[in-house]
Amino acid sequence: MEWMKTVEVDEHFVGFSTKELLKAFLIPKRVRGRLRQARRIKVNGRYQPISTVLALGDRIEMRFESADFITAQSSYVPDQSQQPQIIYENADLLIVNKPRNVKTHPNSPGETGTMLNFVQGYLQEQSGTASAYMVHRLDSATTGALLVAKNPVVVPILNQQLRDKTLQRTYLAWVDGLFDEAQGVIELPIGIDPDDNRKRMVGGTLPLAARTRWIKIHQVLDHTLVRIELASGRTHQIRVHFAAVGHPLVGDQLYNLTESYPAGLLLHAAALKFVLPFSDQTVSLAAALPDDFPRNLKEF
Repeated sequence: MEWMKTVEVDEHFVGFSTKELLKAFLIPKRVRGRLRQARRIKVNGRYQPISTVLALGDRIEMRFESADFITAQSSYVPDQSQQPQIIYENADLLIVNKPRNVKTHPNSPGETGTMLNFVQGYLQEQSGTASAYMVHRLDSATTGALLVAKNPVVVPILNQQLRDKTLQRTYLAWVDGLFDEAQGVIELPIGIDPDDNRKRMVGGTLPLAARTRWIKIHQVLDHTLVRIELASGRTHQIRVHFAAVGHPLVGDQLYNLTESYPAGLLLHAAALKFVLPFSDQTVSLAAALPDDFPRNLKEF
């Protein structure tokens, strides 16, 4: 299977060599080498050395093959029983607003009913050519913005943005208790809970560094609404970090055992900011809050 990508050089990339352009696009070194060796990159319709300096309006054509990628074929079973709420879509990716209590991806072959299944069903219905590829995940109980690739070409590009922190994820959460500070950073390693492999904990087994930044938005009675930015992406990171500092998330059935909330976990992936692949354009996209996420949390 092949994927074609055509880009017209704009003002930002004038003076770049073809090699520099591919690096700026975050195309992995291995893939860049394969494109060059097989002459699968053309400038204005013909192959030229990758040292070629590009001019305004030059047309760059790239042809990618399955062997270029670790996971070239999407294996998600299409499920059209639920229509995903699309926040943004272009030829390479889409962002959906994930509802509560829907998993991001299946855990076993043939499983359906997850967001990746629903996106696969949507894409099959739309064109039949694009497929769903996972970039990042949200916990089942978390709502909000989920980025899904539509081809394997952009997956390593978006993954590199995650590593470089140019793909920024912003969350909103209600937590127990009040903060004296207006903002703060929680920097504690997170590992597997040896007594319950569903859970994570500070320290634990095979701990990894984790950093969470937060800003207080407002406080109502004994609860605080916070805006959160992740500097790392560990499993259950937000939930574990706030529980560890004495402010567990409202409605968290794993890490807040002192109270429950009828709607469930009040954690929402509110926005994504990233650079669109094969461009220099940064986009910021927000996911609307679910109806059961309170603006002012009162006693319950």
